[in-house]
Amino acid sequence: MTDYSKVERLALCDLFDQVGPDQPTLCEGWTTHDLAVHLYVRESDPIASPGIMIAALADTTARRMEHAKTKYSFTEIVDKVRNGPPGFSIYSFPGLGHNLNTTEYFVHHEDARRAVEGFTVRELPAEQQHGLWRAVKFTVKTMTRKAPTGLVLRLPDGTETVAKKPTDAGSVTLTGEPAELVLFCFGRQAVAQVELDGDPESVEKFRSASFGV
Repeated sequence: MTDYSKVERLALCDLFDQVGPDQPTLCEGWTTHDLAVHLYVRESDPIASPGIMIAALADTTARRMEHAKTKYSFTEIVDKVRNGPPGFSIYSFPGLGHNLNTTEYFVHHEDARRAVEGFTVRELPAEQQHGLWRAVKFTVKTMTRKAPTGLVLRLPDGTETVAKKPTDAGSVTLTGEPAELVLFCFGRQAVAQVELDGDPESVEKFRSASFGV
């Protein structure tokens, strides 16, 4: 079975090399340089990485990112990301690293790809789409915990999973390929190629809701 977290890692690093450090991304306020530094400290700096998930430690993460950005050139940071996490990192553990990075590198690859006008939607292998479907089913309840209504994820073939039970405001059905559902649920609603079905007011709230970590 192909490890698509590694495929996306390498493809993203190649894109970094191509576009350079100053291209905007879908991560608000971040250039490609900032995004590359984020990926580096996430995997390689045990002092910085907790602040990615824990808001109270975010200032430490920001300082460590700035330090890494000053210490290494953009090319050096990209090479470190391309070479993978160091042996002490949890991301280097067989299986665990793959599971933790399946959506991480796909989403950030698209953050760099789709931040420019005229982006194209990639045709991903069925195996990768299947892996992203498994991943989004596992994480969707956490990622969309602020959803204003119930939520159903639906694939084009009709396969469904209930992400959040209906509320008094009803429920919304989100239809698309697994990759697009991942992007939507990770807060990239503006670029995700999906269809939303439900009460018009609820649908509009979904498009601007705060999703993701």
